[in-house]
Amino acid sequence: MFTYETADQKEVRRFRIAQFNGRMATVKAGESTVTGFVRSVLEQESTIPPRWTITIIPNAPKDEPKALRPNSRVRPFAEDYF
Repeated sequence: MFTYETADQKEVRRFRIAQFNGRMATVKAGESTVTGFVRSVLEQESTIPPRWTITIIPNAPKDEPKALRPNSRVRPFAEDYF
């Protein structure tokens, strides 16, 4: 799990909408980028200005799609006609 803390209300709204709709969200913190499903958005009530802690369950990166068949063979038996 990845925990992210922010004070930006627009960003928090985006995460809450992603959580409600079951969509993935992407966070870029420093040099790392995390994409995954939002598990929770918690407000820290004792801080001024208000801050939120967002927990994201990262998804494993997708593998490159493998070719279903070898390269196209336009005329595999063309030499039989000569």
